Amino acid sequence: MRTFPPTGPARLPAPRRAAGRPGDAPPPGPAWRVTPYFVCGGIFWLVISAAAWRVPLCCDLGTHAAVVERLKADLLAPAHPMADLPGLGSPYYSPYSVVQGLFAELTELPGRVVVRLFGPVNLLVLITGLGRFTRLFSTRAWAPVFALVFSAVLWGTSVTWWSGFLGLLSMTGNLSYPSTFAIGLTFHIWALTGRLTERSSRTSRWRAAPLEHAALGVLTGVVVLVHPITAIAAVLGAAGLALARKGACTRAAAGRWALAGAGALAVTVTWPYCDIFTLVGDTGIDSMHRALYEDLTGRYWLAALLGGPALLLRLRRDRRDPLALMTLLFWLVVLYGWASGHYTYGRMLAVAPVPAQVALAVELARPRPWSAARRALAPLAAAGACLGFVSAQAGAVAPSLGVRGIERPPHWDTYGWAAQHIPPGETVLADDYYVVRSLPGYGPFLVAPVWPDPALAESERLRRKAAVKRYLSPSTPRHARAAIARRYGVHWLLLTPQERLPEEAVVVAFNRRSGEVLARVRY
Repeated sequence: MRTFPPTGPARLPAPRRAAGRPGDAPPPGPAWRVTPYFVCGGIFWLVISAAAWRVPLCCDLGTHAAVVERLKADLLAPAHPMADLPGLGSPYYSPYSVVQGLFAELTELPGRVVVRLFGPVNLLVLITGLGRFTRLFSTRAWAPVFALVFSAVLWGTSVTWWSGFLGLLSMTGNLSYPSTFAIGLTFHIWALTGRLTERSSRTSRWRAAPLEHAALGVLTGVVVLVHPITAIAAVLGAAGLALARKGACTRAAAGRWALAGAGALAVTVTWPYCDIFTLVGDTGIDSMHRALYEDLTGRYWLAALLGGPALLLRLRRDRRDPLALMTLLFWLVVLYGWASGHYTYGRMLAVAPVPAQVALAVELARPRPWSAARRALAPLAAAGACLGFVSAQAGAVAPSLGVRGIERPPHWDTYGWAAQHIPPGETVLADDYYVVRSLPGYGPFLVAPVWPDPALAESERLRRKAAVKRYLSPSTPRHARAAIARRYGVHWLLLTPQERLPEEAVVVAFNRRSGEVLARVRY
């Protein structure tokens, strides 16, 4: 029988130890007790939830809030998140967002509030999932605590601000996004996969845990619908855990994994809001992800320098180590994205360092006596964690500490001052970077959606963007502006100080601080 590598030095079995219990497992006792991870994870949950709540609506939060607003208005047939068009077919309408929409309908809370309220829920899923995943490799009480710390600060000395990344600064700003929930659920999928593969190595019978394999497939299907690129990481990680076991390619094992695959396929195929397979081969957002491949050394050198030796120590003990295999699979996809120009696969960088961070946590949680390598690694890991926090992650909590000179989450203007004048369901013409990303979160529609979406042909989206620029051009005559406004149902303009107010527009509201103007137009 082959199991994951032990977490402590070899010992003679105790005289009356229960059969099958690992040597470093805790003695029999209550089913639940207060652990270091429960305490530290709870403190982490409180601090980061509070820090995330302080970050104003910015970046993609407006888009996700708009999704909730559309579902709140019509749960079964929502409009497009951004434009006054049918929305069925949009991958934004996932099981996660539908639950948010139902919650918003029941509570009558605005979508932007609901999205932010789900941030602590996402963090809870993430923390519990990381803890369960880490405990696949160690039953030591402090191993998951170290894994949580390393996943939050041990990346690099350059900031990565992107949804789904687990660095402390990025997590604080993007905690409410579906990608964070998807990664937390991915950790739970890996934990369940590890336990099923360990159990499967002890039996080849088909009837071993069929319901659990089916449940694993359902969870994977949910991740596919919530955040497809994270689902690739979920599947690759599960494959790495399974292939690390001897007997992974037997007929019985193939049958069990086929059942899991069938469960995932059933969830994705039967989802009524969209056909997620329309995203296969879609290159519409590849160009924006090219930035993920910039400054890789600055962003990840701490994780590589300190997590790499921990993986090597594991490989010395086991050439089929699952954490090393997962790391290899993740980085192969990252390299494929770079070589092929499909830069969206760079999103795999959100999880690529995680196995190394967990490996480092497991090594430092091992009981003494330590080897010379481990004694050298411990102070370096502590110094690296401090350096990573101070140089790239401290801005997550610095606003409450009054620290200056470090990068913080963005602080965008809010648009409640304008949204309060716009009736629900009306369309606003705007072209400012911040306006078009924030205003839909308050309920109004835009003429041109910000991002590509299968629910709206890309050619039509680009035509709409061109129409917005044509309307705002000073050289466009009034009759041409009127034609654009009638075509897209425009009744409102939200203009920056640099944009000219058309003669037919009437100012309704004015932001004295930013100089932005909300104007009404009639044709």
